[in-house]
Amino acid sequence: MSTGPTRRAVVATGFAAASTALLGGCAMGGMGDGKAHDIAGQGGKLTGRITVWSWDVATQAMKRIARGFEQHHPGTTVDVVDIGYDNVYDKITVGLRGGTGLADVLTIEGDHMPRYIGNFPSGFYDLTSLGGRYGGDFDRAAWRTVTGPGGKAYALPWDIGPCALYYRTDHFSTAGVDPTSLLTWDDYVKAGIRIKKATGCKLLIQDSTDTGILPMLLQQQGQSYFKGGRVAVDTPEAVQALTLMKNLGDAGLVAYEKGWDGLVTGTKEGKASTTPTAAWWTGTLTSEMPELKGKFGVIPLPGFTADGIRTSNIGGSTLCVPAQSKNPRVAWAFIEYLLTGKANQVSMLEHEGLFPAYLPALDDPYLTRPQDYFSGDRTLETFARLARNIPPVESNKDDAKASDIMTSAVTAVMLRGQDPRRALNSAAEQLARATGRERAA
Repeated sequence: MSTGPTRRAVVATGFAAASTALLGGCAMGGMGDGKAHDIAGQGGKLTGRITVWSWDVATQAMKRIARGFEQHHPGTTVDVVDIGYDNVYDKITVGLRGGTGLADVLTIEGDHMPRYIGNFPSGFYDLTSLGGRYGGDFDRAAWRTVTGPGGKAYALPWDIGPCALYYRTDHFSTAGVDPTSLLTWDDYVKAGIRIKKATGCKLLIQDSTDTGILPMLLQQQGQSYFKGGRVAVDTPEAVQALTLMKNLGDAGLVAYEKGWDGLVTGTKEGKASTTPTAAWWTGTLTSEMPELKGKFGVIPLPGFTADGIRTSNIGGSTLCVPAQSKNPRVAWAFIEYLLTGKANQVSMLEHEGLFPAYLPALDDPYLTRPQDYFSGDRTLETFARLARNIPPVESNKDDAKASDIMTSAVTAVMLRGQDPRRALNSAAEQLARATGRERAA
């Protein structure tokens, strides 16, 4: 059974730069007034056709569940189109700029949604009066990604990527390391040195051309690249995170592999003993590495302190209604049907591996079932527990610029030995100049 949308959440960071040119410096309104009452104020029977854009297993989930929606609302048709991931944000940005050509429902990843809200403030229906009442039912971190100025809701969260530490049980056993003893990241580094000495394997795999685990470590501490609208890449939390990464590199515990394929191949070949990542990684393990069944376990992430937060988030997506939708009432009704029902959410976890942002679904007995791949451990239950503690962090229209600059900072530290504090100070200066934002105190 898959518990993750394969590669789509991981490759997102790789395409951030591609969308920067389109999104950067284009703070325009888009077409349509985006008023939620235009939907809420319309009465009568739901009828007509809508088109939904998505990709990968998300389209499979919506096609399957759309049949139930159409039966529940005779006279409606839901056309789910897999437009592929590689060009999705180019298409959405061009459509928002031109005011035409978009579907009635768009899938937008959670870390991209704030950029679109900031750059196209009138490009989406304000769903506050319709969807705001569901705010308390969704993961706090995911809900923050769909809200704009004044707390207005422009989308509903769909899936999330609560993080934990996947580890090779055989490597830990050979080294005599008890995984439950990894309470802090300092414990993690010490264990890595011991495991490498016993097995010859490094601790984790990282791509040398991106920010690696830095965003995960920042969110674990309750921040992102910005704080209160100000540049926050050189805060004590950021220094602590990048210093940890440098310590891992200096100790020879990082295996550098290129991209998603390098991560999968390196894991398959046993080059690393752990993978600190999200719940959807389980789907990759079960589908790409069935021969390693019984050799993985899952524990909460180490914390920066023994009593600190033990999780974070990577990936996840949202559904929204662009202001140019020709049938916004049916579009909203479909989103509501898909995302605010416990049965549908659990069904998408079971069949497509989409881990719910909808909190009531996390109480379903399905999540307590033992998983054969993990030697009968209840790993979904672990992720469900962690999901309730993901820290919400700030995102905005300048995230793509920040990601580019921070990639250079991480590279300078990890590959060229630069001091983390110095590298982050330089990054903060660059980001402040590039965005016109002040630096956080």
